[in-house]
Amino acid sequence: MSAGPATRARPRPLVTLPGVYPPQHDTRLLLRAMYREGVGPGTELLDLGSGSGALAVGAARCGALVTAVDISWQAVLSTKINAWLSRQRVTVCRGDLTAAVRGRSFDVLVSNPPYVPAPGARQPRGPARAWDAGHDGRLLVDRICDVAPRALRPGGVLLMVHSGLCGTEDTLQRLSSAGLRATVGDHAVIPFGPVLCSRVAWLRCRGLLEEAQNTEELVIIRAENS
Repeated sequence: MSAGPATRARPRPLVTLPGVYPPQHDTRLLLRAMYREGVGPGTELLDLGSGSGALAVGAARCGALVTAVDISWQAVLSTKINAWLSRQRVTVCRGDLTAAVRGRSFDVLVSNPPYVPAPGARQPRGPARAWDAGHDGRLLVDRICDVAPRALRPGGVLLMVHSGLCGTEDTLQRLSSAGLRATVGDHAVIPFGPVLCSRVAWLRCRGLLEEAQNTEELVIIRAENS
């Protein structure tokens, strides 16, 4: 009997260079959604914002033909290292979202973009680029919603994880307006991590958190191209 996807993709410790987002709750939630989608031999999959390469390597272990993209050189190198250590074939490109694969389309697009609402008007620098996403947390989320229809083949699926703090309904409406059938495929409630703990007062002032709230909902957005 052959091993199932979860067995094949049991992770080994991943290399994360300085400034690269290490796999956390959101990564594991998105991996689970990807395996449920039936990613396997012959599936052409695009990982946008690959970070450590956890999603790309997990898909490659299932037999998918994987292209991973990140704008960070450290993330590109981390993905290449982890693919090599795992003996998986992953094509890794540096670029800004789908600009690195212009003209191509895929069966599955997965993304764990930065989505944490952040104070200040300056573009994030250093490690914060992996999580800070503007005042509403949608700096990259909205851009991915906009490029997804052109990057997906008919019947192709977008799987994206983000916090409920940056507006689940906003994402569903934006994707639906772009012609995709969008739903919440999964969710999880987790305690605040260090970044959100450091911003509790600001988030409450903005009305994004209730007074006693100390947990965050993560959602998996699933959108299918008709």
